[in-house]
Amino acid sequence: MPLAFESLNHGTIAFGFFNIESDLLLLEDYFFFATEFCEPIRAMAGMEGGAILERTFPVWHIASREDIGDLMGAIRGVCFSGFIGAIYRQFPFPEKEEDFKQNPEGADTQSRVRDLIRQYAEPKEIRIVLDSERKEARIGEYRFERGWFQRLIVYVWQGGYPRWRDDRPPHYVVGMKKAVETRPRGLFEGMEFG
Repeated sequence: MPLAFESLNHGTIAFGFFNIESDLLLLEDYFFFATEFCEPIRAMAGMEGGAILERTFPVWHIASREDIGDLMGAIRGVCFSGFIGAIYRQFPFPEKEEDFKQNPEGADTQSRVRDLIRQYAEPKEIRIVLDSERKEARIGEYRFERGWFQRLIVYVWQGGYPRWRDDRPPHYVVGMKKAVETRPRGLFEGMEFG
């Protein structure tokens, strides 16, 4: 489930996994695969040098709330509007509460998810910018102070809420964590993965 995170320029925003059978994350109106989020974080953690580190990565942008859909309605099985509804038609919420765990093989559904999201979203490239001097990160148009940016990374490491099934994060998440722990400087300084 997406959780509330504090941005510097847009107030409280939603970030997180929203379907346990996909590794797709949402950041308000941006949607991107966790594989494609973890890679630039891993790469920037290993970079030498400057106060500003920058990478680009692909996202899908859904401009209207109507096209995004109703997450709680889709989870309850009563409203399958927009993209989120389309995802829940293919990957329904589990019947048993104990089965509500983020699937570490969720990346295997990416081709199916891409087919769905193309009907609602525009693909684009956005930048992740880490500014050590200002102690803030920018993901596309959203700016975060260091602590909230670190919380985004920890959320992905943990598998969000409800966490990874069998407490087994996928290899790309493990690789991101190892890179951050190996070089905990700049905005990664003081990270605690819990």
